[in-house]
Amino acid sequence: MILFFAMLFLATAIAGFCAFVIFWPLSLVHLRDRHPGLRGQIGEFSFLNPKALAWLLSTRYREVRDRSFTGLATPAWVALLVILGALSLAGLLWLISALFPALALY
Repeated sequence: MILFFAMLFLATAIAGFCAFVIFWPLSLVHLRDRHPGLRGQIGEFSFLNPKALAWLLSTRYREVRDRSFTGLATPAWVALLVILGALSLAGLLWLISALFPALALY
């Protein structure tokens, strides 16, 4: 049962990744077109740039006073939180099932 829930968390992470792939590039294109001065904060290739992802995770995107941009970046932030949380929980459940194999049977 534990591995079943781990697989559900993995599926949740995949769903979060799908949402992230939709909203984050749209946010970056909006940022590039309307706020070119912020490019120095997040770097050039921003899609998987750790600096840009940290900028998104720390919610510094809310400093940009553009409702259209924050309307795109907020779902990307939520999706990134879902990905990280679901993968963490799936890994934790897998670790529990590896350490206590008797629990994995129920």
